[in-house]
Amino acid sequence: MPVQVVRFEHQNHVQWGVVRQGRISLIPGEYASTGDLIRHTRVGELAALPDGDLPLDTVKLLSPITRDQKFVCQGANYRQHMIESGMDPDVKNFNMIFTKATSCIVAADSELIKPRNVRFLDYEIELGLVLRRDITGPVRVTDANLHEFVAGVVIVNDYSARDIQIPQMQFYKGKSYRTFGPVGPYLCLLEAKDLPYLKKLQLRLTVNGQVRQSDSTANLVYGPAETLTELSGVQDFTAGDLIATGTPAGCALTIPSPTKQRIAVLLPEAVKWKAFMKAQEGRSSYYLKKGDVVEASIRSADGVIDLGTQRNVVVEQA
Repeated sequence: MPVQVVRFEHQNHVQWGVVRQGRISLIPGEYASTGDLIRHTRVGELAALPDGDLPLDTVKLLSPITRDQKFVCQGANYRQHMIESGMDPDVKNFNMIFTKATSCIVAADSELIKPRNVRFLDYEIELGLVLRRDITGPVRVTDANLHEFVAGVVIVNDYSARDIQIPQMQFYKGKSYRTFGPVGPYLCLLEAKDLPYLKKLQLRLTVNGQVRQSDSTANLVYGPAETLTELSGVQDFTAGDLIATGTPAGCALTIPSPTKQRIAVLLPEAVKWKAFMKAQEGRSSYYLKKGDVVEASIRSADGVIDLGTQRNVVVEQA
């Protein structure tokens, strides 16, 4: 069965544990990285640990993905999100890939720091895949052998500064500010029989209690097997690396229709981006501001897989 793993600080010591009914069972051994933990433990062994007596609410949870792991992301990977991003899902035939700086990785309940120069701060709930093994060359991944490559899943929120990302055409910079990548709270480690759940997990994000994003991984355009096959032909990975699989519709960002985009190409740059900024100002109530509370959760309908809930309060940079 799936195992909920946490990385936490307790009495000035960083440890790993398994969560059951609000208590932590300590995982024996020292593991410096997520990859180290995955290489040297097995789901069955962790599931067999005796019940722990350390209350979950007495420790400081950390990101279960350590900052020495790669952080690769997919963009526009849900059909409705492609449409709201101004793309035609029946025409787009490529997997959009980018990276985030690992220094943006923080714990699931961390404050979200809004930089002083950012006006349009957006949210993006995503399912994160955590790799089981090193990949050093092209591989063919299918649903049948996916368990050999995916160790588990986590919640990722791909916070984005839209006024940096879009006008500057800087995905990396606009998405990599410190605190823009909360991960966790749980790393849910899976066995082979659990992998079908990857196609039926429910994602839900609220801002101040109002639902903004709600969708199922059944609506992913490029699935985990297809994506890993493609990426293995491009770069190396190590166990514990993180791949965020894209966000559903419902972001604050509004993008012009394909027709308007074709017209915009003919406009001077200054005019085009002035129009873009004006359009975002019309959505200002949707963008995040100081004091907003963002909550994100991912789970299966039957409760077998539950990745916990992230809770981020927006604060302004000092």
